[in-house]
Amino acid sequence: MSNPLDQLRACTVVVADTGDIDSIRRLRPEDATTNPSLILKAASDPAYADILTRGIDAARALPPSQRLTAAIEAVSVGFGVEILKHIPGLVSTEVDARLSFDIAGTLAQARRLIARYRDAGVPRERVLVKIASTWEGIQAARVLEQEGIACNLTLLFSFAQAQAAAEADATLISPFVGRILDWYKAKTGQDYTPETDPGVVSVRSIYEYYKAVGHRTVVMGASFRNTGEIRALAGCDKLTIGPALLDALAGESAPLTPVLDATRITPAAALPALTEAAFRWQLNQDAMATEKLAEGIRLFAADLDKLEGLLLPRLA
Repeated sequence: MSNPLDQLRACTVVVADTGDIDSIRRLRPEDATTNPSLILKAASDPAYADILTRGIDAARALPPSQRLTAAIEAVSVGFGVEILKHIPGLVSTEVDARLSFDIAGTLAQARRLIARYRDAGVPRERVLVKIASTWEGIQAARVLEQEGIACNLTLLFSFAQAQAAAEADATLISPFVGRILDWYKAKTGQDYTPETDPGVVSVRSIYEYYKAVGHRTVVMGASFRNTGEIRALAGCDKLTIGPALLDALAGESAPLTPVLDATRITPAAALPALTEAAFRWQLNQDAMATEKLAEGIRLFAADLDKLEGLLLPRLA
């Protein structure tokens, strides 16, 4: 008899939200996503010391001013290459969060990441470049998609970000379910059921809009706090879930049934395209999205600083 995780796999593409290769090997997800925090955690594990060593050795051949950035990129891609050996689908690798407001810098690093994967024998079709869903990040994704580089727009908390991402023809978005819930619980002091969970409600509204107007952009719920959120989004295009919650879901006894179903959504006309001014105003009016986007960028940047601190002594 199948368990709830197997039942989820039947209606949603299950993605592992981890840089831990042992967990990926055990859980057998279709895809995997990484971010600076997950790479930092994995890079601190002695089991993956060889990935760090290879990245550092490759960077040492460059001028000193380029070594640290090259080492970070090489290590991130090194984890991605190893992960791809254990999954049939895609891996997401994130652009430096400190480039979240720099279109040119984002474009340059995204192209370098894809080149590193190519040099490692990985075609671009198996890689998603993760970019923060700022206005600048979304515009960079627009250019990259036109070049055939698929993008995962992450740190997404609002409908305005989702609309702009689809209008940029991004391959995939990652709405952060749990971080939305965190904000509302902190502000209201309330507990929420899966049906009233603000993160779940947000993802459902984005999913329904995308399917109603025919956007190709994939919706991948992310950042879950409990299995109730996962169950409430069963049927979503993709869900990226950490190993602990994947294990918890597999161990539950209650059956899981699809909730989202694109075939039941009535077609509708798209909203007027967002201008930069309209995007910034709508984001500004959403206190939760404004705060969580800024916080997410800061947290990822802080973990990149720590990763640099781990690598720098070995680059000297």
